[in-house]
Amino acid sequence: MNKPSERLPIPIVAVVWLCAVAGLVVGLLLFPPLSRLPGGAGWVVPLAVSGSLGLLGALVGTWRHRQLSAVLPPMARAESGGAAVNNPILMDTSAIIDGRIADLATTGFLMGTLHVPNFVLDELRHIADSSDPLRRNRGRRGLEVLTKLNQDPHAAVNVLDVPFQNGADVDARLISLAKQMDARLLTTDFNLNRSAEVRGVKVLNINELANAIRQIVLPGEEMSLRVIQEGRAVGQGIGFLDDGTMVVVEGGNRFLNSDLEVTVNRILQTPTGRIIFAQPKAAA
Repeated sequence: MNKPSERLPIPIVAVVWLCAVAGLVVGLLLFPPLSRLPGGAGWVVPLAVSGSLGLLGALVGTWRHRQLSAVLPPMARAESGGAAVNNPILMDTSAIIDGRIADLATTGFLMGTLHVPNFVLDELRHIADSSDPLRRNRGRRGLEVLTKLNQDPHAAVNVLDVPFQNGADVDARLISLAKQMDARLLTTDFNLNRSAEVRGVKVLNINELANAIRQIVLPGEEMSLRVIQEGRAVGQGIGFLDDGTMVVVEGGNRFLNSDLEVTVNRILQTPTGRIIFAQPKAAA
């Protein structure tokens, strides 16, 4: 999933340099006793040891930069200067399966690198291998969304290799990792959303975003609508706006499967979104 980049992120370079300097410091501490070796070895061996330890430190920093950068102070991470580095976003399984993240990333509004922990990827693969057809299709859809994101030049996607934690569930591990990385958590899971907020983790909920950008209508406004089904109450018809908002039309059942001009009467806000109540324009 990792995409090649022309420039290494500053935190990685910083970790490599710190490890290299640490190796050189250890080499310098060994310099006095090694300099007492007889002949030319008194200056060749100390220089060789210092250089070797410095190189070893740089190699360790290169191999383990993710683990080491996680223990750097938040200020050091904030000085990197790049939005993709400073604004890590952890995706959970629900956000990936939902699929809207792929379209959102294409727009360029999403600032930051999308991170998929390996345990989330494992859970997604497990769902895709399920014997339940519906569950299996959801898992495969999630894998297709990840493939689409990885191929999108506007999206930066990274798979995190997180050490295995025995007994911890996926949600708990996501929240813990988000706190460790100072990352935002992208999800559509209501329970995970609330748990993360209690722990002080910033949450990006795609459903809340969708509700926030839904079409704004006010009582008295007129709109065109196609009535597609009958409502629960007698005489009601149901239609939907382009953003998915349900419109209940009083007396609309007689206009079933036809386009209709309606006038908005009132708007009801519910935990799952908005419901608009209207009536046929002719009857307004």
